[in-house]
Amino acid sequence: MSETKFTTNEIRGWLEEQTRSILSPVHNRAEQLRDEMNAALQTEAEASKMLLDNSNREIERRNMRVYGRARALNKLARIFLDRLKKISVPEQVSYDLLSKFAQDTQRVFIVADVDIKNWFPRISPFFIIDRRKFLMVHEKAKLTLTSLNEFVAKEYVKTKTLEETFQLIDEVHSLEHNLAEIEAQKANMENERLPIEKEIAELEQKIAELENKGPKDELNLVEAEKEALNNELRHELRHLQKPFIKVQALATQGGGAGLTPDELKELNGYMETQLETLAAEESGYPLLKQILLKLCGLLEEDKLKLKSDKARKAAQSVNDILKRDSLAGIHARSVDVLARRSQLLASSRLDEVKRDLLFYQDHVKQLNARKTSVETHEAVKEHEETDIQDKIRNYKRAIEKNVYSFLGKKIEIL
Repeated sequence: MSETKFTTNEIRGWLEEQTRSILSPVHNRAEQLRDEMNAALQTEAEASKMLLDNSNREIERRNMRVYGRARALNKLARIFLDRLKKISVPEQVSYDLLSKFAQDTQRVFIVADVDIKNWFPRISPFFIIDRRKFLMVHEKAKLTLTSLNEFVAKEYVKTKTLEETFQLIDEVHSLEHNLAEIEAQKANMENERLPIEKEIAELEQKIAELENKGPKDELNLVEAEKEALNNELRHELRHLQKPFIKVQALATQGGGAGLTPDELKELNGYMETQLETLAAEESGYPLLKQILLKLCGLLEEDKLKLKSDKARKAAQSVNDILKRDSLAGIHARSVDVLARRSQLLASSRLDEVKRDLLFYQDHVKQLNARKTSVETHEAVKEHEETDIQDKIRNYKRAIEKNVYSFLGKKIEIL
């Protein structure tokens, strides 16, 4: 069996044409029964009003033989009216609406029957004509309700699937409208995001140019050279780190290291900022050599309590510095590097570059925050779009399945 293809705009007209001969009689009958049930409810409301008015007149007469029963009937009539007012009569007919209308009416009548059974005997023998008139109206309304219930349960239920299919078609149209709105919102968000991304890219290019050219780039090279020298000096003094700590402890705690205050200050410098301390020394780094001479004496006297291997390596390092002047090259280069670094840091051009960098970086940060906000909203819309697309796809398949089930015809909704 070949499939007939329809767009969502075409399917309703085709389905109405195919089912008109089936649905029209059912809808006409449904509307007729709704109107009949509505008329029966109005008549019952009038009968209840009649009970209310007649009981009010007896209450006003203050006849003690009737007064108590009149008040009971008056209260019962008000209850009847209040319940009837709560029943909502559907303007449009559908299986679900008519079924709910019948169920609501059924509940009101069941409770009314209980009240009639409990209270009418107590009101007897008074208001006998009024009660009979009300009961005739009530029983007739119950018969109308029985007809409505039978129609809903036996006839209307057969077209329930078809009505649900039309509701699904309407829901698809509504979802497609929502989808179009979301797509338009996404397009607006993209139009907002793209200029931000372009501006960020331009600013990042400017930042890169400032960092890779001119004084900032020179400073980066000097900083790299300084770090390399620092590592080289750290390597040269690696065997003196433990002895320096021991000497520092002796000098600060027991005073047995023999260091002057200036020498102790210099020693602290070599332990914390080696390169800067070395560069600050005069040629030949005399203060370091004075410290090392005293360290040599402490090593010979074994006052530092070092292991033999550590003591031997420390003595070799001291010997290399004192006799071979092993730090001369590093000293000369450190003086040069730190001088160039200081010159660059004091440069007005570098200050200008730093200001520009800070401005651009702050601006990029603000733009990234805006971009993140837009992307967050885009993600929400993406999720909504996916959900709606899934619903539309599922509803289309359900419509196709219902049409095949009801009409035996295969269709595809594009």
